[in-house]
Amino acid sequence: MSDVGVAVMDLESDQVVSEQGDRPFYSASLSKLILAVDALQQPLSDDDQDLIHRALSASDDNAMDVLWTRFDGMDAIGRVAAEAGLTGTRAPDDPSQWGEVVITANDMVRLYHYILSSPVHDQIVAALSSAPPKAADGFDQAFGLLGVTGAYAKQGWMYYLPSDVYLHSAGVLGNRYAVAVLTTNPTGSWTTARQSINAVTRAVLAKLGVNG
Repeated sequence: MSDVGVAVMDLESDQVVSEQGDRPFYSASLSKLILAVDALQQPLSDDDQDLIHRALSASDDNAMDVLWTRFDGMDAIGRVAAEAGLTGTRAPDDPSQWGEVVITANDMVRLYHYILSSPVHDQIVAALSSAPPKAADGFDQAFGLLGVTGAYAKQGWMYYLPSDVYLHSAGVLGNRYAVAVLTTNPTGSWTTARQSINAVTRAVLAKLGVNG
């Protein structure tokens, strides 16, 4: 049985509907999105810009390793949480483990709301919109919101001992809804986890009147 946190924000009314929306999850690669928001507000070199694009689009872990150190990842998480009003987001206990940033589904839709009204909007949307089906590590990113017509998303995946599989999908659909689906599956099976998050995402899209 998967643990699931789901949140949807109507970006026109700012209304949020959620199920287990404040349940904490390890971020896996969704922390890349949080760090990018902070880094993009600072002076950047062309190399910095390339690293951010790779971290967001191909979910490049090597790029994130550099960014996490270069842009003060531990404190960046707190800065973005304060700016965007994220109440359940915090830096990891182990400073070397950016995949263990703590997030919630409610906070992820709040983060998108913040991004879309901020100066970093264009760069983040462009990077997420160019996400390839295969990530830098070869992982198939085509689950959850990625691949849904009119959507862009940041995907996250992580295996956590002894057998927890994390799969997350958080993005924007049709420029109208911010959607976050966060899941942890204890089976150790990527196939089972993928089936679970896809089923939840389809149910959310159906509620919104969208064919996934």
